[in-house]
Order: sequence, then C-alpha cells, then structure tokens
Amino acid sequence: MKLYTFVVAPNPVKLRVYLAEKGIEVEQVLVNLREGEQRSPAHRARNPLARLPVLELDDGSLLTESLAIIEYFEELHPEPSLIGRTPLERARVREIERVADLDVLMRVARIVHATRSPLGLPPVPAVAELERARLPQVLAALDQRIGGAPFLAGERPTIADCTLFAAFRFAEFGGVEIDPACARLHAWYARFSERPSARAEPRLPAPAA
Repeated sequence: MKLYTFVVAPNPVKLRVYLAEKGIEVEQVLVNLREGEQRSPAHRARNPLARLPVLELDDGSLLTESLAIIEYFEELHPEPSLIGRTPLERARVREIERVADLDVLMRVARIVHATRSPLGLPPVPAVAELERARLPQVLAALDQRIGGAPFLAGERPTIADCTLFAAFRFAEFGGVEIDPACARLHAWYARFSERPSARAEPRLPAPAA
C-alpha cells in the first residue's frame, strides 16, 4: 500500500496521527500542495478532485477520503480500538468526530485559506469574519463535553482526538486563535501534543501574512 500525503494539511495529519496511534506503518508518498502537484495528471488519476490523502491498495484500487481510509484500517486492525467497542461507544465517537471535522476543522481551514492561504489563494475577509464568528460556539460545546476526561470521548484516544488535533495544529499554523476560555480544550491539546503520534507531526512556519 501507498499513502499519498503532505505535511500540515489537516486531513493527512489526522490520518497519520491515527496510523501512529494504531502502530500501522504504510509507505508514504509526498504530494507537494504548495507546488500544485495535487493538480498534476498523475494525481488527478488517483483523485479527480485533486485532494489528499489518497490510499493506494495493493491491487491498485484507491480510497480518497480520510474517514473512509480510517474506517478501512480500523476493520483491518481492530485493536487498539480507536472508534469504540460497543454500538453506543462507536456512535458517540463518530458524533464527536463529525463535530470536530465539520464544525472545527473545516471552519479553521476556511479561515486560514481566506486570510493567509499556504496555497496562495486570494484573501476573502468576509469568509474569515463569518467563520471566526461561528467557531467559538462549537469550541465552547466541545469544551463542556470533554469534562474532566483525558480524551474527547473518555479514557482512551479515538479518531475524534486525531481529527481535533489536526484542526488545532492547522489553527496554530495559520494563526487562528482558539478561544482562551476553552481551558479544557487547551489542556487536552497540550496533553495530546505530547503523545508520540502527535510529536511526530512537524511544526512548520506559518505562511506569510
């Protein structure tokens, strides 16, 4: 198998952190987003939407969505479980992961690309302003939900932690503030950042303003 990926990009980050938490090693091939390699004919043959990550299986078939790739590996390697062991646990983990992805990671990504896009996209101040206004409510809800647990869904790391870590790391890279009032989330990020899976992810200089 081959994993087509790139540093800092949040969806590849959450997948790499997941694989590291599971102890799964996969050959990685870098596709340089900053150089536009995702739009090359070679990569479009792998994913016509020109996105990352992409997993190429041994038979040459492809998976092109990070969550689908995670679910695939979870089926192949069920232990340690990062989705949950009971139907309710799995539902709760997926619920939190979707909030972390759709309501945090995607908003952070929109802000970054509308202000100081590492891909060179033009600034769109109205988009950045709108998403900055929406983000605190979601963060406050997650901050309340985590309570005193060490991880987002309880006592063990899950895919929800991998996704939110990717969101926070991209926010850090792009200069997006995570509301200081969310003390539990800040403490969680500090703890999770010390895990070997997270420490393996490089911190790159922020793009020029």
